Order: sequence, then C-alpha cells, then structure tokens
Amino acid sequence: MNDLHERIAASFRDQGLMSTLGATLAHVADGEVHIALPFSRALSQQHGYVHAGAIASIVDSACGYAALTKAAAGYEVVTAEFKINLLRPALGERFVAIGTVQNAGKLLTVCTGEVRAYPDGGTAYKVVALMQATIANVRAHD
Repeated sequence: MNDLHERIAASFRDQGLMSTLGATLAHVADGEVHIALPFSRALSQQHGYVHAGAIASIVDSACGYAALTKAAAGYEVVTAEFKINLLRPALGERFVAIGTVQNAGKLLTVCTGEVRAYPDGGTAYKVVALMQATIANVRAHD
C-alpha cells in the first residue's frame, strides 16, 4: 500500500457514516477515488430503491477523498458545496461511486462524481447519479 492510499484509507476508517452504510474503499489513485456500496434493504426507501441520501453520501465522500489525494500535507478536506442529479432509481446488487478531480487549487478543489448501479455480478452498469462538488482544503487538527 502506498502513502497516498494509506492517507485516504486512514481517513476513510475514521468516518463513521461510511461504516454505518456498509461502504468500502474500492480504489485510490491520484485524483480519483471509488467507494463501493452493496445493496441493503436497510438503506432503501419506500419503493425498494437505495435511498438518495445513501447515494449522495457515497458520491460526496468519493469526491472528497479524490480531492484529498491532491491536498497538500497538513491539510484535510471538507465539502463546501455539491449538486447532485439523480438520473434513475438506484436499483442494483451493488453501487460504485467514482469521484474525480477536475481542478485542484490551493484552497478549493472541484470534483465530479458518478454512481454506477450494477444489477448483478457482471460488469454492466447504469449511471444512477451525477455530482459536481466543491471541496475546501482546511488545516488538519493535530
């Protein structure tokens, strides 16, 4: 495991919400992070789809961690703003949120995200959500 992956993984382990949702860190690269979420009835809304709040949470975190891959040492990140488009019902066996850095500045990073729904164990998917997020770099607390 490289230093970049360990930095993201350590922060991810400290985040209670991802653990509560059952989400896992699936991929870390410079400027890109994937978060996986298995379907769970506990995360569904009244029609049986995964709730938009769960979908927004994983893609927000994927964007935030993508931004953290670009943040200077001694800095952490927090979301300043995001907009999400829910394209279709979140139906699937598993979901993958992909956060990608579009522009990394000194204090603000703009990311895009998408959430893919996989109906079965295969590689075919449908995009169920798109996000644009602004992530702020903040000094880490010691």
